[in-house]
Amino acid sequence: MKKAIIFDMDGSLFQTNLILEPALAETFDVLRAKGLWQGETPIEKYREIMGVPLPVVWETLCPMHTLAIREESDALFLVKLIERIRNGWGALYPNAEQTLATLAENYELYIASNGLTEYLQAIVEIYQLERFFKGTYSIQSISSGHKSDLVKKVIEENAIECGAVVGDRSSDIQAAHDNQLLSVGVRFDFAQETELRKADIVIDDLKSLLDLKLG
Repeated sequence: MKKAIIFDMDGSLFQTNLILEPALAETFDVLRAKGLWQGETPIEKYREIMGVPLPVVWETLCPMHTLAIREESDALFLVKLIERIRNGWGALYPNAEQTLATLAENYELYIASNGLTEYLQAIVEIYQLERFFKGTYSIQSISSGHKSDLVKKVIEENAIECGAVVGDRSSDIQAAHDNQLLSVGVRFDFAQETELRKADIVIDDLKSLLDLKLG
């Protein structure tokens, strides 16, 4: 039986909080300089919606802006994030590498993320995650924009018969359930208790994944 564990990236494997706020602040500094934003950077609002696809982020943060301005802001934000990743200002969560190395001995590992391909590739390269993962899947690879459909693609393309989805938000938990996989919620930076209650298992440390029994 082909067993796999599918990981979310932001807030699950990668400590996005270390680069998110400064990158967002820099993006809104540009908007302010252009006269397109007044007031503080909406950090709290972004924390609330963390995990949704980026177009939804900008619709939520800047509802009065035109689509063109949102797309420009999105592109700038992506540049700022990748700069910080490549400068080594991010980090994986504690025990990530050791846990992944052990899990890879018994399971096929995949990443399924709402992040864009270029962003995910930067993280994979900097932290040499190709050592552990068979594939990285971005939300850009499916038309629907739904995490459940992305996980379904991972399952179908790799003939996965059983496994788990590890993530911090409701979209990860729902994707597991929609695809008859075990849902593992991680209680990290962006996680919300109301969402985690829907998970089959909730963990506070990635090394707890070593206790999983799949198949």
